Amino acid sequence: MSARSVPDMFDLSGRVAVITGGAGLLGRKHAEAVTECGGTAVLLDLTAEAAESAARDIGENSLGLATDITDHQALQDTLTAILEKFGRVDILVNNAANNPKMEDNGLSDRPWSRLENFPLEMWNDDINIGLTGAFLCAQIFGSEMAHAGSGVILNIASDLGLIAPDQRIYRKAGKTEDEQPVKPVTYSVVKTGLIGLTKYLSTYWADAGVRANALVPGGVYNDQDDAFVEKLTNLIPMGRMADKDEYKAAVAFLISDASSYMTGANLVIDGGRTVW
Repeated sequence: MSARSVPDMFDLSGRVAVITGGAGLLGRKHAEAVTECGGTAVLLDLTAEAAESAARDIGENSLGLATDITDHQALQDTLTAILEKFGRVDILVNNAANNPKMEDNGLSDRPWSRLENFPLEMWNDDINIGLTGAFLCAQIFGSEMAHAGSGVILNIASDLGLIAPDQRIYRKAGKTEDEQPVKPVTYSVVKTGLIGLTKYLSTYWADAGVRANALVPGGVYNDQDDAFVEKLTNLIPMGRMADKDEYKAAVAFLISDASSYMTGANLVIDGGRTVW
């Protein structure tokens, strides 16, 4: 193998990256990482309005497409559209996740997030989007990359795929024990499952030139409640949450040739939380 410079190894010129949940906070940042390294970002989200708006914000070399990642035929149609426009798919970033809000689910009159009360419908929705969707995207886009002889799959996991949530940071004053909100069980299950999916994919398509790794980020600051932020940062050796731009270079590393000898691994960037 001939010697290459570091900038050359990060260069994504001519490569097409599919990013699920592309209209979300981190989905947009993953797309920026792609385009800033010279690649083309295809942002998938549930509605055309959200996907196209995110792509416009990113600007050049980005495309937004409405896609239901839990629908096999919809994903197949999306792949066909991407191949017709660009002729290739080189990268898949499985970023999409369900994010139910208490006020939106009709359960705000009781602590719905607690395991004892957690609705089966919400369990199914969370698993379907966060884990089954990632599987289907890997099946559709990963198969295309394997057929082409090269590609990269990046699964966005979480520090809570490695450790249990510390439920103390979600506690609210004045509530009884069985009324206290908690981090839902599905978050841990989905993120742990993504790490397992990463390992499986990394060996399954190793001989086809497709690598698979997981990014394991910590919490990103996004104007959360001050009391929550203080409790969470007390669990982090660096004493703060991540800035929303702090994962972009890691994503660029994981989806480019800079990580060409890396597969089946978890890159943990959590301010040290999983060390304590």
